[in-house]
Amino acid sequence: MAWWEAAVIAFPMCLLYAFVCMASWYLCRAIPLRETEILRLAGTHATAAVLCSGIWLVIGQALALLLDATSDFEGIDERYLSQLPILFLSGILLFLLAVSFNYLLIMLEASRRSETRALELQVQAREAELRALRAQIDPHFLFNSLNSISARVMADPAAARRMCLLLAEFLRGCLKMGSEESIPLIEELKLAEHYLEIEKVRLGSRLTVQREVDPECENCPVPPLIVQPLVENAVLHGVAPLLDGGTIRIEARRNGAFLNIVLENPFEPEGARKNGTGVGLKNVKMRLANLFEGKARLDVEQTEARFRVELQLPCGRS
Repeated sequence: MAWWEAAVIAFPMCLLYAFVCMASWYLCRAIPLRETEILRLAGTHATAAVLCSGIWLVIGQALALLLDATSDFEGIDERYLSQLPILFLSGILLFLLAVSFNYLLIMLEASRRSETRALELQVQAREAELRALRAQIDPHFLFNSLNSISARVMADPAAARRMCLLLAEFLRGCLKMGSEESIPLIEELKLAEHYLEIEKVRLGSRLTVQREVDPECENCPVPPLIVQPLVENAVLHGVAPLLDGGTIRIEARRNGAFLNIVLENPFEPEGARKNGTGVGLKNVKMRLANLFEGKARLDVEQTEARFRVELQLPCGRS
């Protein structure tokens, strides 16, 4: 068989068999590689390969007969028949190669789906962890506030009523922020102020607050309830244990692409150890690690009389 005769008959046959091999994709999907016994898998694909190769050769024979009817391709059917064994084996081999390629694609697709699902689960787990961390409000704060309200109901009804209103406003703000991914710094500081007002009713003149906030950073987005636990820590473990109380200093400033928030409070080491280990600080560190992946940090510095916390996070987060 001359090369040009082979080309004339091979081109349509190759095109036809390409579609046959593409159809093996559905057979591979119907017979999963990892869920099918090896004998059944091999038998099914071997049978399909033989049938497809045989049908392919029959169609090729019909094409050769049509060409043989022309003067230019006289005798091509006989020359085609002489190549049948090679063509038959080639058809089987091509079909099995197509099956192998299809299984490879299926495995890659399954692997990609598994990775996507794993990432989705990881994101969901992270979001659940963030929601749980963000929803934590120190029970001591609620208990202390309710006890203070109870103690003032008879002695100072006006103060008790004011404390109830402040507590309601604070809890309303916490619930509102619970569904937000980020809020302006000014809103976070307002919530911290509500908390401090409640504590001022409880601690009286023992608690004072000094606030220094750069107007340029008031609209910087921050995670909700990221500052309030630091303020709460300053009150519960800093000012409250001191007989004379003290001043909590809150400072916020823009430092290039970062927002720096500093909290300082008087500190009595013995009193802090008795009152707890600062769960709020651990909460904030975990949230920063989940949200910013190393781009934010929380630094703690303490001396014999002062406790300082500096929070640094990207200011461009939306």
